[in-house]
Amino acid sequence: MSEVRTRFAPSPTGALHVGGAHTALFAWLFARHEGGKFILRIEDTDEVRSTTESLQAIYDGLNWIGIDWDEGPDVGGPYGPYIQSERLETYQGYIDQLIENGHAYRCYCTPEELEERREIMRRRGLPPRYDGHCRDLSDEQQAGYEAEGREWCVRLRTPETGTTVIDDIVRGEVSFDNALMGDFVIQKTSGYPTYHMAVVVDDCLMKISHVIRAEEHLPNTPGHVQLMDALGFERPLYAHLPLIMGTDHTKLSKRHGAVNLMDYADKGFLPEAMRNFLVLLGWSPGAEEEILDLDQTIERFTLEAVSKSPGVFDIEKATWLNGEYLKRIDAAILVEELLPMLAERGLVEAEPSAERHAWLVQVVDLMKERTRLLSDFVDWGSYYFTDEFPYDNRARKKWLGREDVPDRLDALAVKVEALASWDVDSIEQAVRDLAGELEVGAAKVIHPCRAAVTGQTIGPSLFHLLELLPQETVAARLRKAAELGRAGELAPLPDEEGDK
Repeated sequence: MSEVRTRFAPSPTGALHVGGAHTALFAWLFARHEGGKFILRIEDTDEVRSTTESLQAIYDGLNWIGIDWDEGPDVGGPYGPYIQSERLETYQGYIDQLIENGHAYRCYCTPEELEERREIMRRRGLPPRYDGHCRDLSDEQQAGYEAEGREWCVRLRTPETGTTVIDDIVRGEVSFDNALMGDFVIQKTSGYPTYHMAVVVDDCLMKISHVIRAEEHLPNTPGHVQLMDALGFERPLYAHLPLIMGTDHTKLSKRHGAVNLMDYADKGFLPEAMRNFLVLLGWSPGAEEEILDLDQTIERFTLEAVSKSPGVFDIEKATWLNGEYLKRIDAAILVEELLPMLAERGLVEAEPSAERHAWLVQVVDLMKERTRLLSDFVDWGSYYFTDEFPYDNRARKKWLGREDVPDRLDALAVKVEALASWDVDSIEQAVRDLAGELEVGAAKVIHPCRAAVTGQTIGPSLFHLLELLPQETVAARLRKAAELGRAGELAPLPDEEGDK
Protein backbone atom coordinates (compact mmCIF):
# COMPACT_ATOMS: atom_id res chain seq x y z
CA MET A 1 0.00 0.00 0.00
CA SER A 2 1.49 3.32 -1.05
CA GLU A 3 -0.46 5.61 1.31
CA VAL A 4 -0.05 5.26 5.07
CA ARG A 5 -3.48 4.92 6.67
CA THR A 6 -3.84 4.27 10.39
CA ARG A 7 -6.94 4.09 12.52
CA PHE A 8 -8.24 4.29 16.05
CA ALA A 9 -11.28 2.10 16.56
CA PRO A 10 -12.71 2.44 20.08
CA SER A 11 -15.88 0.87 21.42
CA PRO A 12 -18.40 3.44 22.71
CA THR A 13 -18.99 1.60 25.97
CA GLY A 14 -17.49 4.13 28.38
CA ALA A 15 -15.13 7.06 28.68
CA LEU A 16 -11.91 7.34 26.68
CA HIS A 17 -9.31 5.77 28.94
CA VAL A 18 -5.61 6.58 29.15
CA GLY A 19 -4.70 3.37 27.33
CA GLY A 20 -7.01 4.17 24.44
CA ALA A 21 -5.68 7.72 24.22
CA HIS A 22 -2.14 6.31 24.17
CA THR A 23 -2.99 4.01 21.25
CA ALA A 24 -4.78 6.77 19.36
CA LEU A 25 -1.85 9.13 19.88
CA PHE A 26 0.73 6.69 18.51
CA ALA A 27 -1.40 5.84 15.46
CA TRP A 28 -2.05 9.55 14.84
CA LEU A 29 1.61 10.54 15.21
CA PHE A 30 2.72 7.83 12.81
CA ALA A 31 0.17 8.93 10.20
CA ARG A 32 1.19 12.57 10.57
CA HIS A 33 4.92 11.69 10.44
CA GLU A 34 4.38 9.76 7.22
CA GLY A 35 2.08 12.33 5.67
CA GLY A 36 -0.74 9.80 5.65
CA LYS A 37 -4.33 9.62 6.90
CA PHE A 38 -5.69 8.95 10.38
CA ILE A 39 -9.16 7.40 10.55
CA LEU A 40 -11.58 7.29 13.47
CA ARG A 41 -13.87 4.28 13.37
CA ILE A 42 -16.43 3.38 16.01
CA GLU A 43 -16.73 -0.32 16.83
CA ASP A 44 -20.17 -0.65 18.37
CA THR A 45 -20.77 -4.34 17.75
CA ASP A 46 -21.40 -4.64 21.51
CA GLU A 47 -25.00 -3.67 20.96
CA VAL A 48 -25.87 -3.92 24.67
CA ARG A 49 -23.20 -1.64 26.15
CA SER A 50 -22.69 0.90 23.36
CA THR A 51 -24.15 4.37 24.07
CA THR A 52 -24.29 7.76 22.38
CA GLU A 53 -22.93 9.32 25.57
CA SER A 54 -19.81 7.16 25.31
CA LEU A 55 -19.39 8.15 21.67
CA GLN A 56 -19.43 11.82 22.67
CA ALA A 57 -16.91 11.08 25.44
CA ILE A 58 -14.55 9.63 22.82
CA TYR A 59 -14.88 12.76 20.68
CA ASP A 60 -14.31 14.98 23.73
CA GLY A 61 -11.23 13.09 24.87
CA LEU A 62 -9.58 13.06 21.45
CA ASN A 63 -10.35 16.72 20.88
CA TRP A 64 -8.96 17.67 24.29
CA ILE A 65 -5.63 15.97 23.72
CA GLY A 66 -5.33 17.49 20.26
CA ILE A 67 -5.95 14.48 18.00
CA ASP A 68 -7.87 15.19 14.81
CA TRP A 69 -8.98 12.72 12.14
CA ASP A 70 -9.16 12.81 8.38
CA GLU A 71 -12.07 10.39 8.09
CA GLY A 72 -14.68 9.40 10.64
CA PRO A 73 -18.36 9.33 11.60
CA ASP A 74 -18.65 13.10 11.94
CA VAL A 75 -16.47 14.15 8.99
CA GLY A 76 -17.24 11.40 6.49
CA GLY A 77 -14.78 9.97 3.98
CA PRO A 78 -14.56 7.68 0.96
CA TYR A 79 -14.86 4.41 2.91
CA GLY A 80 -17.80 5.13 5.20
CA PRO A 81 -19.93 4.57 7.08
CA TYR A 82 -17.43 4.70 9.96
CA ILE A 83 -19.75 3.25 12.59
CA GLN A 84 -19.95 -0.54 12.52
CA SER A 85 -23.66 -0.80 13.31
CA GLU A 86 -24.25 1.03 10.02
CA ARG A 87 -22.20 -1.57 8.09
CA LEU A 88 -24.08 -4.75 9.00
CA GLU A 89 -25.07 -5.59 5.41
CA THR A 90 -21.44 -5.42 4.37
CA TYR A 91 -20.36 -7.87 7.07
CA GLN A 92 -23.25 -10.21 6.26
CA GLY A 93 -22.16 -10.43 2.65
CA TYR A 94 -18.69 -11.56 3.64
CA ILE A 95 -20.02 -14.00 6.24
CA ASP A 96 -22.27 -15.60 3.62
CA GLN A 97 -19.28 -15.79 1.28
CA LEU A 98 -17.20 -17.60 3.91
CA ILE A 99 -19.98 -20.13 4.54
CA GLU A 100 -20.47 -20.74 0.83
CA ASN A 101 -16.80 -21.41 0.15
CA GLY A 102 -16.40 -23.64 3.22
CA HIS A 103 -14.22 -21.29 5.27
CA ALA A 104 -16.95 -20.87 7.90
CA TYR A 105 -19.86 -22.89 9.29
CA ARG A 106 -22.86 -22.64 11.55
CA CYS A 107 -22.37 -23.78 15.13
CA TYR A 108 -25.41 -24.93 17.15
CA CYS A 109 -23.66 -25.64 20.46
CA THR A 110 -25.33 -24.13 23.49
CA PRO A 111 -23.35 -22.09 26.06
CA GLU A 112 -23.81 -24.90 28.58
CA GLU A 113 -22.44 -27.51 26.16
CA LEU A 114 -19.46 -25.31 25.32
CA GLU A 115 -18.60 -24.76 28.96
CA GLU A 116 -18.93 -28.48 29.76
CA ARG A 117 -16.44 -29.36 27.02
CA ARG A 118 -14.05 -26.61 28.08
CA GLU A 119 -14.13 -27.93 31.62
CA ILE A 120 -13.19 -31.40 30.35
CA MET A 121 -10.21 -29.87 28.54
CA ARG A 122 -9.15 -28.02 31.68
CA ARG A 123 -9.26 -31.23 33.70
CA ARG A 124 -7.05 -32.87 31.09
CA GLY A 125 -4.57 -30.00 31.30
CA LEU A 126 -5.42 -28.72 27.83
CA PRO A 127 -6.05 -25.09 26.90
CA PRO A 128 -9.83 -24.61 26.64
CA ARG A 129 -10.92 -23.95 23.08
CA TYR A 130 -13.73 -24.89 20.74
CA ASP A 131 -13.50 -28.62 20.01
CA GLY A 132 -14.93 -28.47 16.48
CA HIS A 133 -18.17 -30.28 17.34
CA CYS A 134 -20.16 -28.58 14.54
CA ARG A 135 -17.28 -28.32 12.09
CA ASP A 136 -18.43 -31.06 9.75
CA LEU A 137 -22.15 -31.46 10.38
CA SER A 138 -24.17 -33.10 7.64
CA ASP A 139 -27.19 -31.36 6.15
CA GLU A 140 -29.42 -33.72 8.11
CA GLN A 141 -27.68 -32.91 11.41
CA GLN A 142 -28.02 -29.18 10.77
CA ALA A 143 -31.68 -29.60 9.91
CA GLY A 144 -32.19 -31.55 13.11
CA TYR A 145 -30.64 -28.86 15.28
CA GLU A 146 -32.73 -26.20 13.56
CA ALA A 147 -35.87 -28.26 14.05
CA GLU A 148 -35.08 -28.24 17.78
CA GLY A 149 -35.12 -24.44 17.60
CA ARG A 150 -31.46 -24.10 18.44
CA GLU A 151 -29.87 -20.73 17.81
CA TRP A 152 -26.65 -20.73 15.82
CA CYS A 153 -23.55 -18.62 15.49
CA VAL A 154 -20.97 -18.73 12.71
CA ARG A 155 -17.38 -19.87 13.26
CA LEU A 156 -14.32 -19.53 11.05
CA ARG A 157 -12.72 -22.81 10.05
CA THR A 158 -9.11 -22.26 11.15
CA PRO A 159 -6.05 -24.42 10.36
CA GLU A 160 -5.57 -27.28 12.82
CA THR A 161 -1.85 -27.74 12.16
CA GLY A 162 1.15 -25.56 11.47
CA THR A 163 1.84 -22.05 12.70
CA THR A 164 0.65 -18.57 11.91
CA VAL A 165 3.47 -16.02 11.86
CA ILE A 166 3.01 -12.31 12.49
CA ASP A 167 5.81 -9.96 11.50
CA ASP A 168 5.24 -7.19 14.02
CA ILE A 169 7.05 -3.86 13.62
CA VAL A 170 7.54 -3.53 17.38
CA ARG A 171 7.94 -7.15 18.46
CA GLY A 172 9.49 -8.75 15.44
CA GLU A 173 8.40 -12.19 14.27
CA VAL A 174 5.81 -13.81 16.53
CA SER A 175 4.62 -17.41 15.90
CA PHE A 176 1.34 -18.97 17.02
CA ASP A 177 0.53 -22.70 17.11
CA ASN A 178 -2.65 -23.20 15.10
CA ALA A 179 -3.57 -26.32 17.05
CA LEU A 180 -4.12 -24.18 20.17
CA MET A 181 -6.46 -21.65 18.60
CA GLY A 182 -9.75 -23.31 17.77
CA ASP A 183 -12.46 -22.07 15.44
CA PHE A 184 -13.62 -18.67 16.68
CA VAL A 185 -16.98 -16.99 16.31
CA ILE A 186 -17.37 -14.39 13.55
CA GLN A 187 -21.15 -13.89 13.89
CA LYS A 188 -23.11 -13.99 17.13
CA THR A 189 -26.48 -15.68 17.59
CA SER A 190 -28.01 -12.18 17.52
CA GLY A 191 -26.86 -11.83 13.93
CA TYR A 192 -24.32 -9.18 14.84
CA PRO A 193 -20.76 -9.71 13.64
CA THR A 194 -18.19 -10.20 16.35
CA TYR A 195 -15.36 -7.76 16.87
CA HIS A 196 -13.03 -10.14 15.01
CA MET A 197 -15.16 -10.20 11.87
CA ALA A 198 -15.95 -6.50 11.77
CA VAL A 199 -12.43 -5.29 12.49
CA VAL A 200 -10.93 -7.43 9.72
CA VAL A 201 -13.47 -6.38 7.10
CA ASP A 202 -13.22 -2.72 8.06
CA ASP A 203 -9.43 -2.61 8.17
CA CYS A 204 -9.23 -4.13 4.72
CA LEU A 205 -12.06 -2.21 3.04
CA MET A 206 -10.82 1.06 4.54
CA LYS A 207 -7.34 0.26 3.21
CA ILE A 208 -5.66 0.52 6.61
CA SER A 209 -1.95 0.12 5.96
CA HIS A 210 -0.76 -0.13 9.58
CA VAL A 211 -2.79 -1.57 12.44
CA ILE A 212 -1.34 0.08 15.55
CA ARG A 213 -2.91 -1.19 18.74
CA ALA A 214 -2.18 -2.33 22.29
CA GLU A 215 -0.20 -5.48 23.06
CA GLU A 216 -3.29 -7.10 24.56
CA HIS A 217 -4.64 -7.51 21.00
CA LEU A 218 -1.63 -9.51 19.84
CA PRO A 219 -3.28 -12.92 20.62
CA ASN A 220 -6.19 -11.90 18.34
CA THR A 221 -3.92 -11.23 15.40
CA PRO A 222 -3.35 -14.79 14.08
CA GLY A 223 -7.10 -15.29 13.84
CA HIS A 224 -7.45 -11.95 12.10
CA VAL A 225 -4.87 -12.73 9.44
CA GLN A 226 -6.38 -16.19 8.91
CA LEU A 227 -9.73 -14.49 8.32
CA MET A 228 -8.09 -12.05 5.90
CA ASP A 229 -6.53 -14.94 4.02
CA ALA A 230 -9.89 -16.71 3.81
CA LEU A 231 -11.48 -13.54 2.39
CA GLY A 232 -8.63 -12.92 -0.02
CA PHE A 233 -7.67 -9.62 1.59
CA GLU A 234 -4.18 -8.16 1.69
CA ARG A 235 -2.72 -8.11 5.20
CA PRO A 236 -1.86 -4.75 6.75
CA LEU A 237 1.32 -4.27 8.77
CA TYR A 238 1.00 -4.67 12.53
CA ALA A 239 2.55 -2.80 15.44
CA HIS A 240 1.50 -3.84 18.94
CA LEU A 241 2.27 -1.17 21.51
CA PRO A 242 3.55 -1.89 25.01
CA LEU A 243 1.07 -1.95 27.84
CA ILE A 244 0.85 0.92 30.31
CA MET A 245 1.62 -0.13 33.87
CA GLY A 246 1.17 1.51 37.23
CA THR A 247 4.20 2.33 39.36
CA ASP A 248 3.84 -1.12 40.98
CA HIS A 249 4.34 -2.64 37.49
CA THR A 250 0.85 -4.09 37.30
CA LYS A 251 -1.58 -3.18 34.54
CA LEU A 252 -2.91 0.34 34.90
CA SER A 253 -6.25 0.38 36.69
CA LYS A 254 -8.39 2.56 38.92
CA ARG A 255 -6.32 1.66 41.95
CA HIS A 256 -3.45 3.63 40.43
CA GLY A 257 -5.63 6.73 40.11
CA ALA A 258 -7.74 8.06 37.26
CA VAL A 259 -7.91 6.00 34.08
CA ASN A 260 -10.48 8.20 32.34
CA LEU A 261 -8.50 10.67 30.25
CA MET A 262 -10.84 13.58 30.97
CA ASP A 263 -10.35 13.13 34.71
CA TYR A 264 -6.89 14.55 34.13
CA ALA A 265 -8.40 17.58 32.44
CA ASP A 266 -10.58 18.05 35.52
CA LYS A 267 -7.51 17.69 37.76
CA GLY A 268 -5.84 20.58 35.96
CA PHE A 269 -3.52 18.95 33.43
CA LEU A 270 -2.82 20.78 30.21
CA PRO A 271 -3.64 18.74 27.09
CA GLU A 272 -0.21 19.37 25.54
CA ALA A 273 1.52 18.22 28.72
CA MET A 274 -0.56 15.03 28.92
CA ARG A 275 0.12 14.37 25.25
CA ASN A 276 3.86 14.82 25.83
CA PHE A 277 3.72 12.48 28.82
CA LEU A 278 1.78 9.76 27.01
CA VAL A 279 4.06 9.72 23.99
CA LEU A 280 7.06 9.04 26.24
CA LEU A 281 5.36 5.89 27.56
CA GLY A 282 6.97 3.33 25.30
CA TRP A 283 8.67 5.65 22.81
CA SER A 284 11.98 7.45 22.90
CA PRO A 285 12.83 10.57 20.88
CA GLY A 286 16.44 9.37 20.70
CA ALA A 287 17.76 12.03 23.08
CA GLU A 288 17.58 12.97 26.74
CA GLU A 289 14.89 15.56 26.07
CA GLU A 290 11.62 15.09 27.88
CA ILE A 291 9.76 18.22 26.80
CA LEU A 292 8.92 18.14 23.11
CA ASP A 293 6.61 20.39 21.17
CA LEU A 294 4.17 18.79 18.78
CA ASP A 295 6.13 19.56 15.61
CA GLN A 296 9.27 17.98 17.10
CA THR A 297 7.32 14.90 18.14
CA ILE A 298 5.76 14.40 14.72
CA GLU A 299 9.11 14.90 13.00
CA ARG A 300 10.88 12.30 15.15
CA PHE A 301 8.16 9.71 15.65
CA THR A 302 8.79 6.25 14.22
CA LEU A 303 7.38 2.86 15.12
CA GLU A 304 10.90 1.41 15.13
CA ALA A 305 11.64 3.55 18.20
CA VAL A 306 8.71 2.08 20.15
CA SER A 307 9.83 -0.12 23.03
CA LYS A 308 8.68 -3.66 23.72
CA SER A 309 8.78 -2.93 27.46
CA PRO A 310 5.72 -1.57 29.28
CA GLY A 311 5.51 2.14 29.99
CA VAL A 312 5.02 3.22 33.61
CA PHE A 313 2.28 5.75 34.28
CA ASP A 314 3.90 7.74 37.07
CA ILE A 315 1.49 10.45 38.13
CA GLU A 316 4.28 12.35 39.87
CA LYS A 317 6.25 12.46 36.62
CA ALA A 318 3.15 13.61 34.74
CA THR A 319 2.52 16.32 37.33
CA TRP A 320 6.12 17.54 37.13
CA LEU A 321 5.92 17.68 33.34
CA ASN A 322 2.69 19.63 33.56
CA GLY A 323 4.38 22.14 35.85
CA GLU A 324 7.15 22.61 33.31
CA TYR A 325 4.55 23.37 30.67
CA LEU A 326 2.81 25.86 32.95
CA LYS A 327 6.07 27.77 33.35
CA ARG A 328 6.50 28.05 29.59
CA ILE A 329 2.99 29.09 28.62
CA ASP A 330 1.98 32.73 28.37
CA ALA A 331 -0.13 33.79 31.35
CA ALA A 332 -2.86 35.21 29.12
CA ILE A 333 -3.36 31.76 27.57
CA LEU A 334 -3.48 30.13 30.99
CA VAL A 335 -6.17 32.57 32.12
CA GLU A 336 -8.44 31.28 29.35
CA GLU A 337 -7.87 27.72 30.61
CA LEU A 338 -8.50 28.76 34.20
CA LEU A 339 -11.59 30.91 33.79
CA PRO A 340 -14.05 27.97 33.68
CA MET A 341 -12.54 26.49 36.87
CA LEU A 342 -12.62 29.82 38.70
CA ALA A 343 -16.14 30.60 37.52
CA GLU A 344 -17.39 27.16 38.57
CA ARG A 345 -16.13 27.83 42.10
CA GLY A 346 -17.79 31.24 42.09
CA LEU A 347 -14.43 33.01 42.44
CA VAL A 348 -14.63 35.16 39.29
CA GLU A 349 -17.21 36.12 36.74
CA ALA A 350 -17.54 33.85 33.70
CA GLU A 351 -16.86 36.92 31.53
CA PRO A 352 -14.68 39.29 33.57
CA SER A 353 -14.20 42.92 32.62
CA ALA A 354 -11.07 43.96 30.73
CA GLU A 355 -9.60 45.37 33.95
CA ARG A 356 -10.37 42.20 35.90
CA HIS A 357 -8.96 40.06 33.08
CA ALA A 358 -5.70 42.05 33.06
CA TRP A 359 -5.45 41.56 36.83
CA LEU A 360 -5.99 37.81 36.43
CA VAL A 361 -3.13 37.67 33.93
CA GLN A 362 -0.86 39.32 36.52
CA VAL A 363 -1.94 36.86 39.21
CA VAL A 364 -1.37 33.84 36.97
CA ASP A 365 1.97 35.16 35.76
CA LEU A 366 3.15 35.53 39.36
CA MET A 367 1.90 32.11 40.47
CA LYS A 368 2.79 29.89 37.52
CA GLU A 369 6.41 29.35 38.51
CA ARG A 370 5.31 27.48 41.64
CA THR A 371 2.27 25.60 40.36
CA ARG A 372 2.12 22.17 38.75
CA LEU A 373 -1.59 21.87 37.92
CA LEU A 374 -4.22 24.34 36.81
CA SER A 375 -6.17 23.39 39.92
CA ASP A 376 -3.29 24.74 42.03
CA PHE A 377 -4.21 28.26 40.96
CA VAL A 378 -7.67 27.67 42.38
CA ASP A 379 -6.76 25.65 45.48
CA TRP A 380 -3.54 27.36 46.56
CA GLY A 381 -4.41 30.77 45.18
CA SER A 382 -7.91 31.09 46.58
CA TYR A 383 -6.72 34.00 48.76
CA TYR A 384 -6.58 36.16 45.64
CA PHE A 385 -10.32 35.80 45.11
CA THR A 386 -11.92 35.46 48.53
CA ASP A 387 -11.36 36.28 52.18
CA GLU A 388 -12.85 32.91 53.12
CA PHE A 389 -9.69 30.82 52.90
CA PRO A 390 -8.36 28.35 55.49
CA TYR A 391 -5.23 28.82 57.58
CA ASP A 392 -3.17 25.67 57.05
CA ASN A 393 -1.64 23.89 59.99
CA ARG A 394 1.93 24.79 59.11
CA ALA A 395 1.03 28.50 59.16
CA ARG A 396 -0.68 28.01 62.53
CA LYS A 397 2.23 26.09 64.05
CA LYS A 398 5.06 28.26 62.79
CA TRP A 399 3.51 31.73 63.13
CA LEU A 400 -0.15 32.37 63.74
CA GLY A 401 -0.38 30.41 66.97
CA ARG A 402 2.51 32.32 68.60
CA GLU A 403 1.79 34.85 71.36
CA ASP A 404 3.98 37.62 69.94
CA VAL A 405 2.53 37.55 66.42
CA PRO A 406 -0.85 39.33 66.90
CA ASP A 407 0.80 42.60 68.05
CA ARG A 408 3.22 42.36 65.13
CA LEU A 409 0.36 41.91 62.66
CA ASP A 410 -1.59 44.86 64.08
CA ALA A 411 1.50 47.04 63.84
CA LEU A 412 2.00 45.99 60.22
CA ALA A 413 -1.65 46.78 59.43
CA VAL A 414 -1.07 50.35 60.63
CA LYS A 415 2.01 50.62 58.39
CA VAL A 416 0.09 49.23 55.41
CA GLU A 417 -2.81 51.62 55.81
CA ALA A 418 -0.45 54.58 56.00
CA LEU A 419 1.23 53.89 52.65
CA ALA A 420 0.60 56.63 50.08
CA SER A 421 1.74 54.39 47.24
CA TRP A 422 0.71 50.73 46.86
CA ASP A 423 3.57 49.08 44.99
CA VAL A 424 6.22 46.42 45.58
CA ASP A 425 8.94 48.82 46.78
CA SER A 426 6.67 50.70 49.19
CA ILE A 427 5.27 47.48 50.65
CA GLU A 428 8.73 45.99 51.14
CA GLN A 429 9.98 49.16 52.79
CA ALA A 430 7.06 49.18 55.24
CA VAL A 431 7.74 45.56 56.24
CA ARG A 432 11.45 46.18 56.73
CA ASP A 433 10.84 49.42 58.63
CA LEU A 434 8.61 47.57 61.08
CA ALA A 435 11.22 44.85 61.55
CA GLY A 436 13.78 47.52 62.35
CA GLU A 437 11.48 49.22 64.85
CA LEU A 438 10.79 45.87 66.55
CA GLU A 439 14.48 44.95 66.42
CA VAL A 440 13.76 41.61 64.78
CA GLY A 441 14.88 40.10 61.50
CA ALA A 442 12.72 40.93 58.49
CA ALA A 443 11.74 37.25 58.17
CA LYS A 444 9.87 37.50 61.49
CA VAL A 445 7.56 40.05 59.93
CA ILE A 446 7.48 38.65 56.39
CA HIS A 447 6.43 35.11 57.35
CA PRO A 448 3.64 36.05 59.77
CA CYS A 449 2.38 38.52 57.15
CA ARG A 450 2.21 35.80 54.48
CA ALA A 451 0.45 33.41 56.88
CA ALA A 452 -2.12 36.06 57.82
CA VAL A 453 -2.86 37.25 54.29
CA THR A 454 -2.83 33.88 52.49
CA GLY A 455 -3.24 31.23 55.19
CA GLN A 456 -0.07 29.54 53.92
CA THR A 457 3.68 29.54 54.52
CA ILE A 458 4.77 29.21 50.89
CA GLY A 459 3.90 30.99 47.68
CA PRO A 460 5.09 33.65 45.26
CA SER A 461 7.20 36.65 46.26
CA LEU A 462 5.31 38.21 49.16
CA PHE A 463 5.68 41.83 48.11
CA HIS A 464 4.57 41.12 44.55
CA LEU A 465 1.70 39.04 45.91
CA LEU A 466 0.51 41.85 48.22
CA GLU A 467 0.68 44.40 45.42
CA LEU A 468 -1.99 42.43 43.52
CA LEU A 469 -4.39 42.58 46.48
CA PRO A 470 -6.25 45.77 47.47
CA GLN A 471 -4.44 47.73 50.17
CA GLU A 472 -7.47 47.72 52.45
CA THR A 473 -7.86 43.95 52.02
CA VAL A 474 -4.31 43.30 53.20
CA ALA A 475 -4.76 45.53 56.26
CA ALA A 476 -8.08 43.85 57.11
CA ARG A 477 -6.60 40.36 56.86
CA LEU A 478 -3.68 41.31 59.10
CA ARG A 479 -6.09 42.57 61.76
CA LYS A 480 -8.38 39.56 61.40
CA ALA A 481 -5.50 37.12 61.94
CA ALA A 482 -4.30 39.16 64.92
CA GLU A 483 -7.75 39.04 66.50
CA LEU A 484 -8.15 35.31 65.89
CA GLY A 485 -4.66 34.68 67.24
CA ARG A 486 -5.36 36.49 70.50
CA ALA A 487 -8.58 34.50 70.87
CA GLY A 488 -6.66 31.24 70.49
CA GLU A 489 -8.54 30.35 67.32
CA LEU A 490 -5.37 29.92 65.25
CA ALA A 491 -3.75 27.32 67.47
CA PRO A 492 -2.42 24.28 65.57
CA LEU A 493 -5.09 21.76 64.62
CA PRO A 494 -4.63 18.17 65.87
CA ASP A 495 -3.60 15.46 63.42
CA GLU A 496 -4.27 17.43 60.26
CA GLU A 497 -3.63 15.26 57.20
CA GLY A 498 -0.16 15.83 55.77
CA ASP A 499 1.03 17.61 58.90
CA LYS A 500 1.05 14.92 61.59
